[in-house]
Amino acid sequence: MSVISRPLPPSLRIMLLRVLVVTVAVIMVAQLWKLQFLQGEGFRLRANENRFRLVETTGQRGVIYDRNGHILVRNRPSFNIAIIPGTLPDDEAEAEAVLKRLEGLIKLSESDLPVHAADDETEETTAGPPKLGSSPPPQFRERMTVDQAMEEVNAGLQGGAYRPVVFAGPVSEETAFAIAEASYELPGVELVIEPVREYLSGTLTSQVLGFMGPIPQEYVDDYEAEGYRADDQVGLSGVELTFEKALKGQNGSRNIEVDVNGREVRTVGDIFPSEPGDNLVLTLDARLQALMEEALKKGLTQAKANTGVAIAMDPHTGEILGMVSLPTYDNNLFADGITADEYNELINDEQRPLLNHAISALYPPGSTFKIVTASAALQEGVIDERTRLGDSFDGRVDGMIYVDNRFFPDDPRYAQPFYCWIHAYGTGHYQVNVREALAVSCDVFMYQVAGGYRKTFEGVGIDKMDEYAEQFGFGDVTGIDLPGENPGLVPTPRWKRLTYAETWAAGDTYNMAIGQGAMLATPLQVLNATAAIANGGHLYKPQIVRQIVDVDGKVVDDFKPELIRDLPVDPDYVAVVQDGMWGAVNYPNGTAKALTVPGVSVAAKTGTAEFFDPNIELLPNNRLPTHAWITAYAPFEDPEIAVVVFVYNGGEGSATALPVAQDILRGYFALKNPPQPADPVDGEPAADQPAGPAEPGADQPALPVETVTAPAPADATTPAQGEGG
Repeated sequence: MSVISRPLPPSLRIMLLRVLVVTVAVIMVAQLWKLQFLQGEGFRLRANENRFRLVETTGQRGVIYDRNGHILVRNRPSFNIAIIPGTLPDDEAEAEAVLKRLEGLIKLSESDLPVHAADDETEETTAGPPKLGSSPPPQFRERMTVDQAMEEVNAGLQGGAYRPVVFAGPVSEETAFAIAEASYELPGVELVIEPVREYLSGTLTSQVLGFMGPIPQEYVDDYEAEGYRADDQVGLSGVELTFEKALKGQNGSRNIEVDVNGREVRTVGDIFPSEPGDNLVLTLDARLQALMEEALKKGLTQAKANTGVAIAMDPHTGEILGMVSLPTYDNNLFADGITADEYNELINDEQRPLLNHAISALYPPGSTFKIVTASAALQEGVIDERTRLGDSFDGRVDGMIYVDNRFFPDDPRYAQPFYCWIHAYGTGHYQVNVREALAVSCDVFMYQVAGGYRKTFEGVGIDKMDEYAEQFGFGDVTGIDLPGENPGLVPTPRWKRLTYAETWAAGDTYNMAIGQGAMLATPLQVLNATAAIANGGHLYKPQIVRQIVDVDGKVVDDFKPELIRDLPVDPDYVAVVQDGMWGAVNYPNGTAKALTVPGVSVAAKTGTAEFFDPNIELLPNNRLPTHAWITAYAPFEDPEIAVVVFVYNGGEGSATALPVAQDILRGYFALKNPPQPADPVDGEPAADQPAGPAEPGADQPALPVETVTAPAPADATTPAQGEGG
């Protein structure tokens, strides 16, 4: 018997449908209530996170001027292509496709290099102590592949999803605009514009200004402790390094609204406005700097030399008016990030262009050191200004003296000869006083006043010689605000015993008396000692910065002359040394008699320092090669400029360094008192023609100058005895 099912009544079906609809509605309402009231705040926050973004803003770095208001360093925009990990497509394949599309669009060239850490090979070649004085090496620009970019993106998602990861840069404006136009096809890709340094004076001031770069990895923690970001640019050399805190701008942040592709729509507001850094006004005169570089380059060319230094200073303040070290480099190479190959080429260059030879390289000072020897002998009462000593012994006048052998003092066969430079000409200086000895650069006179002569004459002695050398600033840094300054070496008996396991001999004192032996100094130390004689006996700290001013021109810090010490030499004795330097220029047989500046009285001391370098051949008769020195100041009556010129392997100071110093001094006084144009009516000079340096703020162009480069020998030398003026 079959059972016949009856259909539900229409009313029941309607009731069940209503129940179903109500149930679904209740569920939906409950879910909506949950989403809106229980989870609504969280969704709103997530929506705002996708819509609004906090971005960091970079504070502009301070500008650097010369003493007359010429801009030496300013900021310019740099274009980088960055990836925002949080706005890339979620699908990894799609994200990789975006990057490949971007890579194809950029068409990387040598000027459009992606930023990436140096590879292992580069790190190996640059490992070890930095070769930039005390400054760390920069990081390098290398190509970043798509795979490397994806690794950076994944790391970014773990750290800061909206922190830009630079994929390529700096890129040209043309490339940047092409990326901007294709932005709708490149979700997660952003054009980042950041300020970078532009060194308008280029090679002319690179040793003083230095350069910037990313914080080296080993220094990141130190900088972050000072409030820096790991990807900040910092000064790595020159005043960019020593005045980093003053120049650095304060970073800020702003809140922006972005669209669905992560592109900025508008700025909602500044949370913390960025602030520009302070500006520097240097003591340098860019016009004098250019003149000095040209003079030094000409001198190097004529001497067939590779390395040289020229420095000018105000002897009454210690302000550096010009500082040139050749060879040099273009610090604009570092502005956009330097490649590992470019950097390795610089640090492996035998000329050492990254080294500031003015403050970091050491050389025997030669006869320029005789101003210290003469001062010590006068102050210690070993001689007075009338004492006459000569190089005539046993009826001979041949520019030489003998030092008895300590083991056989009575046997002349074992006596050691010490020569004066004039010995090579078959004669001597006869009897001279201290003024004349300085003027003609008599070595034998200095031998005797420093080390004595047999039992007939007591010299200053090595202990006092060391003391006076240190009082004149040798053997210690001058304190100039530049990194990498070398303290030099003032040899002592203890130093020789520890270094060579040998006792000090009279010949060592003789060598030191004329700036030879183990005596080593920087050109800046020689200049500072000269300036102390020129100003009457006051040793000042050399200064490279005059003022720190804020963006509104208000002086934040005004650098005043800083006295290191007064020399332990009576003013009357300082005046005697001054007279000797004046005689070098004005006596008929003075070693600097060729130095002339029309209308200006000049004092000078030449130097010809022997040295040993295995890469340089000996001179005829197995004579050692020589460096050329001169140090001078003018006007003699009231000095306002002191200069030092050094030419590596340049021969005689009077022949090689002197013409360079002459060009510098003549140029300085020409800048100070430029010739006035004739009046168009009566031929007289125009009365309103300005004279002297331009006033601060003058809108004059910077003075970029090309560099001469050629192989240079090593800077650390092993000097030998004997020296010419």
